[in-house]
Amino acid sequence: MRVLLDTHVAVWWFNDPAVLDPDARAMLQDANTTVFLSAASVWEAATKAATGRLVLPTPLPDAARRTGVLELAVGWEHAQRAAELPPIHRDPFDRFIVAQAVVENLVLITRDAILTEYPVATMPA
Repeated sequence: MRVLLDTHVAVWWFNDPAVLDPDARAMLQDANTTVFLSAASVWEAATKAATGRLVLPTPLPDAARRTGVLELAVGWEHAQRAAELPPIHRDPFDRFIVAQAVVENLVLITRDAILTEYPVATMPA
């Protein structure tokens, strides 16, 4: 399976995996799962850390590299799809992550119930 971590899920996976749903944790530990982290999540987390709203023991790119999580770069098609999404969620980072999951045919692991209202495959975190 190919999955995309929502930003909060990445923070938990890298720092406190016990917080995650046992099924999500098992999926992330499965050698047959390819795990991606969006550049948008790195931007979101770094922005929150810079304003004091999030404490990161390790920057997300460093933690991702250490655990074998792959980078999902921001592309034009992702940006176009994000702009076309209905305004269900107001957070531009979340909208972008949803668009990436849709375009790349990834399962989005999230605990944000609002994101499940989009036409995207999700797994509870």
